[in-house]
Amino acid sequence: MPTAVPGTARKAAFALTASLALLATACTGQSGSGATDDASKETTINFWHAWSAPNEVKAVKSLVAGFEKAHPNIHVNVVGNMTDDKINQALRTGGDRAPDVISSFTTNNVGKFCSSGALIDLNPFFEKAGIDPETTFPKAMNEYTRFEGDRCTAPLLGDAYGLYYNKTAFRKAGITAPPKTWSEFETDARKLTIARGDGYQQLGFMPDYHGWESTTEHYFAQFSPVYFGKDGKSRLAEDPAFEKGFTLQKRLVDELGGFQKLERFRATLGDEWGPRHPFHTGQVAMQLDGEWRLGMAEEAKPKFEIGVAPLPVPDDQADQYGKGYITGTITGIAATSHKQNAAWELVKYMTTDTDAVVGFANGIHNVPSTLAALKSPKLEYDPRFRTFLDIAADPHSTTTPASVNGGVYLVTIQQFGYDYESGKVTDLKAGLRKTAAQIDTDIAQAK
Repeated sequence: MPTAVPGTARKAAFALTASLALLATACTGQSGSGATDDASKETTINFWHAWSAPNEVKAVKSLVAGFEKAHPNIHVNVVGNMTDDKINQALRTGGDRAPDVISSFTTNNVGKFCSSGALIDLNPFFEKAGIDPETTFPKAMNEYTRFEGDRCTAPLLGDAYGLYYNKTAFRKAGITAPPKTWSEFETDARKLTIARGDGYQQLGFMPDYHGWESTTEHYFAQFSPVYFGKDGKSRLAEDPAFEKGFTLQKRLVDELGGFQKLERFRATLGDEWGPRHPFHTGQVAMQLDGEWRLGMAEEAKPKFEIGVAPLPVPDDQADQYGKGYITGTITGIAATSHKQNAAWELVKYMTTDTDAVVGFANGIHNVPSTLAALKSPKLEYDPRFRTFLDIAADPHSTTTPASVNGGVYLVTIQQFGYDYESGKVTDLKAGLRKTAAQIDTDIAQAK
């Protein structure tokens, strides 16, 4: 993803959930096993993507050029800077100009893509090619590209979340290493917080759910929660991981000054994508964020040394330190495409050819999406970026599961988080039960 896309894509994903409901009428294409075109003959396929920055467009062109060199009979018409709304409409209508292959930043909507039939099941293609997704892709990426047995997407680069920290501030506070457990994190956050009047000269960490990337799913990933049971029902009120996650975040809010004080301070800080991001300026000493933040922070020329580490884990899961939250870009084949075999050749190349994946990762500056690529000596990166490669490969890393109504359940959980951290809701257990019931109702209505 581009440097300014991960967060915007995450936020846009919530709004896109409603528009994706229209995809329920898109089940008009062939199934994966029913593709009949001859991929060895001269043909042209359409590939739609959303990348737009010059370096990203260049990387996509290089990726496609490599494919066309390996498959001289298949020509790829690339259409960039396409929003998910435009892609979704094209997936419904089809036609010669519609995409045969798409890529999307919106992993939350994999459940919609699969259950609606807008994208074909890739399982038959993987099987025919002798490629085992379980051993090809990192565990979390393998999970977020399928829904109820339907693998309608494949991972195309990924994002991993970790902890950025101000090494200079750490030294001044007498902290010698990044925190590995949440209790260590709490202690460090307090040490790094320097009050000034009714605000802060330096805040150890902005715990608020509105604090850029500190969303519920990013926090909770460190607790390895189970969002849904085998019956499809929400486990929000049953899995203790959620109660522990909410409790930790609320305690951080209270310990670091309280919700109102933190929100007043947050309102004075720079935005997530500009050079005045509070981590760049040193106003916040620790930041939960994705791999793209490293380049952005260095470009801002901070007056301190930047450190990178995995996010802390619960004290009783100390042996799993190194895990994190994983998401990323996905790609798939349109059900309305009449060139699905040729389209598969492109998808297979982009997602499983090690050199292609590595070259694209180098160009986009995202995490490679195959286990082989993660170990490739051809990867080019700042030594600190290694942290995110390790998080992506860690079998304990987690993601949020696909749902038939996309990311609605995450929006619901996040909204409860806002109410709980602000004090609007005080009974956590009752709130979790109510929120779980709402998630179940929303899913039932979406089916």
